[in-house]
Amino acid sequence: MDGNLFATGPGGVCVFARDGTHLGTIATGEATANCAWGDDGSSLYITADMYLLRVKTSTKGKGS
Repeated sequence: MDGNLFATGPGGVCVFARDGTHLGTIATGEATANCAWGDDGSSLYITADMYLLRVKTSTKGKGS
């Protein structure tokens, strides 16, 4: 849904709705530093400790 926010936080990447409701967390199991959209906007890249993770999503984010 448009307007969701993906942000790193305790436990992984937190997903928030436009109204601030916490929709869920993508748990990484590691200290998570950053996330960004890539490829065609359906891949979420996450840096967690010494890992670079790619999560394919059914939604499309806006790249920078």
